Amino acid sequence: MRMITLTKHISGFFTGLLFLTGGVYGQSAGPGIKKNELPTARAASYTRQEAPNRVAPAVLQQEKKQKPEIDFDATSGIVTIKMQLQDLNGSLIPYVRRDNFAVYENGVRQPNATVEIEHAPVSLAVLLEWGGRYQALNKALAQQVPQAAHQLVDELGPKDRIAIFRYGDRVDQVADFSSGRETLDGLFIGLNKPEFSELNFYDALIATLDSMKKVNGRKAVILISSGVDTFSKASYEQALAAARDSGTPIYVINIGPGLRESVERTSNAGPYARLDWNRAAKELQEIAKACGGRVYVPDSIFHLSGVYDDLMENLRVRYVITYKPAVDTNTAAERVARVELINPQTGEPLEVVDANGKSVRSKVFVEGRYVARTASVADVSKSIPKKLQEHAGGPTAH
Repeated sequence: MRMITLTKHISGFFTGLLFLTGGVYGQSAGPGIKKNELPTARAASYTRQEAPNRVAPAVLQQEKKQKPEIDFDATSGIVTIKMQLQDLNGSLIPYVRRDNFAVYENGVRQPNATVEIEHAPVSLAVLLEWGGRYQALNKALAQQVPQAAHQLVDELGPKDRIAIFRYGDRVDQVADFSSGRETLDGLFIGLNKPEFSELNFYDALIATLDSMKKVNGRKAVILISSGVDTFSKASYEQALAAARDSGTPIYVINIGPGLRESVERTSNAGPYARLDWNRAAKELQEIAKACGGRVYVPDSIFHLSGVYDDLMENLRVRYVITYKPAVDTNTAAERVARVELINPQTGEPLEVVDANGKSVRSKVFVEGRYVARTASVADVSKSIPKKLQEHAGGPTAH
């Protein structure tokens, strides 16, 4: 499935971007933008780039509201919203102007909101398909999977962490989060050829998701797999439910088409007729949808830098919006915070067009709820530096 090609010139590290048109809101971030800085006014500059070949997340296709992370500081009265921006095709919008953001609380526009960019390290569990009942399939896996996984390691930042799992009829962890770069490089070079085994994909996915529950911070499962399952104890429905309830997005590199082509080209296709590749691809899509991830179907497993650029930027980049509500927050009542992207000249939703100038249906917004409450004595105490507390004879941390 080919995605619509969307275009916008940002930094050279990101592919598959948007072409945001018109006036002050269609501007390039440019190479001079610093890590936590948003673009200032400058001449627009555009270029065409091919988006990675992927299936768009249903959360965007169905225009469901993204769920931001919202925090209310009772001491300062400040609301903090951390969120991503994506179009309906799942493309991250990493840079827009500050005046494109419109922040509302209980339907009232908040005039003093500030917007910054946050880049955070990520923890990744990489789950590799590594086995099967057929010799040609295992040979193709041995050629393609290490190459695909090794390219991801090249995209890691100094504070990113990665654990590697592989599965056939069972799940094996071959590297943990403490493994260094040299260990990972040697791991992919020295992997033994997959053995004859079942492909218990559902069991492996559930086990990997379970291992990520204790991991804090930004995290994801990177699944390099065809999605074929031959003998799991768990059902597809159970795997889907585990993905939905995990709180961990799953980013899928679907190697099924490449494996199928390789197997059918090098051997008698008869024995492989039992493998339902189409069903497996559909299930991978549904699993990614359930947890807010996405599916990539690369033309070649040997050139995934664009895919991994897109994937890692999607995980790392968040917008941080802060504001002090324009209405009283002393009552412990639930409040609705909403952020929209707008054309600041008209107040209308920000228009997105494709490379041919055709309007793309995309109303980008996020919405979440929080409860305002009055600051307690403990809250106030935490906001006072420790030395001042000790000098005043107040509470100290032990």
